[in-house]
Amino acid sequence: MNTVFHLDDATVVAYAGGSLSNCLSVVAASHVAMCDHCRAKVRTAEAVGAALLETSEKEQMSSDALSSVFERIDGSDWVQPKSRRDVSDDPDPSLPLPVSRLLDHKLDDVRWKTAGPGVGIHVIEKNPDGSSLYLLKVRPGHKLPDHGHAGQEMTLILRGAYRDQIGRFAPGDVADLDEDIEHQPVIEDGEDCICLIATEAPARFKGLVPRLLQPIVGI
Repeated sequence: MNTVFHLDDATVVAYAGGSLSNCLSVVAASHVAMCDHCRAKVRTAEAVGAALLETSEKEQMSSDALSSVFERIDGSDWVQPKSRRDVSDDPDPSLPLPVSRLLDHKLDDVRWKTAGPGVGIHVIEKNPDGSSLYLLKVRPGHKLPDHGHAGQEMTLILRGAYRDQIGRFAPGDVADLDEDIEHQPVIEDGEDCICLIATEAPARFKGLVPRLLQPIVGI
């Protein structure tokens, strides 16, 4: 896979350090599973982080620190998160494992909700803080509304391709964008474009109609 667009360096460091939000982490992990270049950068960032921990000043832990942690776990409502689907025996070969394990169906069997003419959406996760993780499918030749972002947005191409002001994004490419970027993706002819998208906050659409539909669509 000839990946052209990769994760931003700051995203790589945050992902390697475990400080990236859950929704963004799924997209980052999915891209890393498809991209040798970013996988190597993550390993380097993890090695640097480990080296810094080794050289940092160590703090003395109290004698009851471990038992205190277990007591908190036993007294909490925390439960081990489970995958929506057991993919160990039947993985979807068209999807990276981090997203495949979150879907109830394989990609060809996903149930799409209409989000506009030629556009389907499948929400995987939507949180009270405004962050979300979803799949978007757009028919060939369609143009998405011009929009910006209220925070970080990461889009991983799974099938098809689109072009915007930044360039051409094909399978394996990731658009790692911040609030300073505005764009209008145009889907290439040939096949549906299916993307995995994570956002920290809802998109900022320029047009009136997209803004009116936004509460209904949920992105």
